[in-house]
Amino acid sequence: MSDTDSTQGVGKEQAPTVPAPPRPEPHQTADQAKPPAGPPQARKPQIGDSRPAPVAPGNSAQRSAATSGANGNGQGNGSGGGQSGSQGGAPGANGPKKRRRRRGKGGGQPGGQASAQGGQTGSGNQPRESASGGSSGGRGANSGNAAAKSSDSKGQGQGQSQRGQNRGGGQRGRQGGNQRRAPEPVELELGDDDAVELDEKTLKKRSGKSRKGRAVGRYQMNVHVAPDSTQISILEGRALLEHYVSRPADDVSQIHGNIYVGRVENVLPGMEAAFIDIATPKNAVLYRGDVQYDPDDIVESGEQPRIEDVLKPKQLILCQVTKNPIAHKGARLTQEVSLAGRFVVLVPNSKTYGISKRLPDDERRRLRKLLDRVKPEQHGLIVRTAASGVTTEEVERDILRLLKQWSRIEELASKQDRPGLVYREPELAVRFIREEFNADYRAVYIDDKDLYLDVQEYVEAVAPALSDRVKFYDRSVESLSLFDRYHISEQVTKTLDRKVWLPSGGSLIIEATEALTVIDVNTGRNVGSSSLEETVFKNNLEAADEIARQLRLRDIGGIIVIDFIDMEVKENRDQVVKRFREALSRDKTRTQV
Repeated sequence: MSDTDSTQGVGKEQAPTVPAPPRPEPHQTADQAKPPAGPPQARKPQIGDSRPAPVAPGNSAQRSAATSGANGNGQGNGSGGGQSGSQGGAPGANGPKKRRRRRGKGGGQPGGQASAQGGQTGSGNQPRESASGGSSGGRGANSGNAAAKSSDSKGQGQGQSQRGQNRGGGQRGRQGGNQRRAPEPVELELGDDDAVELDEKTLKKRSGKSRKGRAVGRYQMNVHVAPDSTQISILEGRALLEHYVSRPADDVSQIHGNIYVGRVENVLPGMEAAFIDIATPKNAVLYRGDVQYDPDDIVESGEQPRIEDVLKPKQLILCQVTKNPIAHKGARLTQEVSLAGRFVVLVPNSKTYGISKRLPDDERRRLRKLLDRVKPEQHGLIVRTAASGVTTEEVERDILRLLKQWSRIEELASKQDRPGLVYREPELAVRFIREEFNADYRAVYIDDKDLYLDVQEYVEAVAPALSDRVKFYDRSVESLSLFDRYHISEQVTKTLDRKVWLPSGGSLIIEATEALTVIDVNTGRNVGSSSLEETVFKNNLEAADEIARQLRLRDIGGIIVIDFIDMEVKENRDQVVKRFREALSRDKTRTQV
């Protein structure tokens, strides 16, 4: 580079001559070559000397260039592969032009500690990429005149990659710049071939009940999409039954159902568990009961092999998350992977075979005969409740779609040589449609156009008879927001209170502890009108319905103790227990009373 180019970014007016500090010996670093204290001593100019140029007040970038990079071989801009160090400063105004000696490739600071100043002080207005490249070293001299051989050898590879600046070494930086990107995980895709054409009679039968041209159902789903979250609320009548919130940050914490290629970190025989690295902040845990093994590996005694005999450190395995990470606990895994469809669940490489117990006996017999014809080889199937009344073509189409999805997962997993995600569950709204949506829902309102189109496409493919129940709620036309119109926001706020009021004036007190949840039933303002037994009985019936709703709404699990008000009549006590069990039966979570 010419001397004219090396003056870029330095003022035209030159400062008086100031002697330069002594040049360091080859074995010295820049820090060891600081000038001695006291007044400067005149000496003969040497190669590499320069004179600082005046800097305008307030211009920190030029002031830095004048003080630490004003030498002829001062700091270069250090971007990427590095450029000549002569960019950093200007030659002396009055001094004789001398032939500059090249400083070599490694003028940066030793190791990975090169200052980002090298990219910023070259011209006073370097872009951000240049600054980060300069922090990796380049061709520029470290302090304007440091040319130590040790710094040359250590900084030689550091200009290879901008990503390497935070890694500390040239070799690791080079690896960071050329690192292969992880493949995109498999996601739910629906095409035109996924839709099943049904005759009008079948569509009318599955479309559910209607009154005055409007669908009739017990439930209603409301989906509200905001920039920072997606909220889904399930209403039973006008009462809020379930409420879910999904945020972009949940990609790390809400990973239930995702499939990963994991690497065994360590096996704990005493705990009968293994810790698996699945490329998440915390290692996941895999227990012995969730380990998949070859049936031929069972010893003669009939016992399952020990976990340390099946899993070895550094071994790569395919696993699925069955429980989200909570606080300091990592996710829980299983090797028995499953893919959920609308009507069936595919269990690859398994002999699992079952039908939902919620279906009546005659429907179970029909579906069992149907599965005998369409069941794939080497894979298991579980028939879901939504398969009630479906045709053979619909079940077969659902199975083929899942098999296609599984083949893509297998192909992607076979190419993975490190932990990573290979299958991501669809977004929350699509999962709810897949798991819950049936003729019992009178409507699904979605206030986001893009999500509405995605859900509409999915429903038309898997449940065309219900596609007219998916509706778009236009916020620009409606006077109230979706959640305000159905009083959802108000009900969500009340779920944070420990006290819940009953319709007749009674109340519930919900206390959650580390070991269990305690619910106390009180009569409160309910004084009744006949006898005490009748008042208490009606209050307990209301409490039974409300407690079942609160358990679903607050997602309460574990041990639950309920203190109903005492009743003298045994028939009344039995009636309250019966009402409570009926209310719990509508919850998909099994509860033992």
